[in-house]
Amino acid sequence: MEKKLIVANWKENKTASQTTEWFEKFGAALSISRSRSKLSINLEVVVCPSFILIPVLNSQLSTLNSPFRLGAQDVSKFEEGQYTGEVSAKMLRDFVSYVIVGHSERREHFGETDEDVNLKIEQCLKYDLTPIVCVSSLEQVSTVSDVIFAYEPLSAIGTGKPDTPENAQDFAQEIKTEVGQNVKVLYGGSVNAKNAKSFVSQPDISGVLVGEASLDAEEFGKIIKTL
Repeated sequence: MEKKLIVANWKENKTASQTTEWFEKFGAALSISRSRSKLSINLEVVVCPSFILIPVLNSQLSTLNSPFRLGAQDVSKFEEGQYTGEVSAKMLRDFVSYVIVGHSERREHFGETDEDVNLKIEQCLKYDLTPIVCVSSLEQVSTVSDVIFAYEPLSAIGTGKPDTPENAQDFAQEIKTEVGQNVKVLYGGSVNAKNAKSFVSQPDISGVLVGEASLDAEEFGKIIKTL
């Protein structure tokens, strides 16, 4: 059975102390301890905090027997050099396994283009990081098969109004027809504990990308319990 991927995108939220508090509450909600984990073996959970919090969570996660992985919310399109403020794939590979690339908020607020996104995908793959490429239309879907696509309809991001599971399934099917049947497709956009299972239950959807609901440790725990 295919492992379902549950990705938490914290965006620009949480301090170091809040991160520790979140992790403690999340561990309690799922009865996770240093010696055991009650997470399903068919789930992989990825937490994507801001860059500055990655070492904090890396320290926390390394003490637990769980299928947690760390991810980054973005990556530089440059490998290295005089690019003040940028964080490269080469730097990230010691801490994370996944990188969110091309999120609609990056496109809207920072003017990212499809060309920028493709350069970031190249950097991730060069350093053995798995890109989670956010797309809202088929025009944004590249033919690179070594990535995970996250379908995020613009009308559903931060609005509390998710797309229907049926529409998400249709879009996932179209991506697979375009790129290949083995590519993984996630759904993102107003995911919560009430609707997560309806998306993950679709035959061509391999998991969910969770935004606002992932900031609440108990709510995020409920999402995972439903799966």
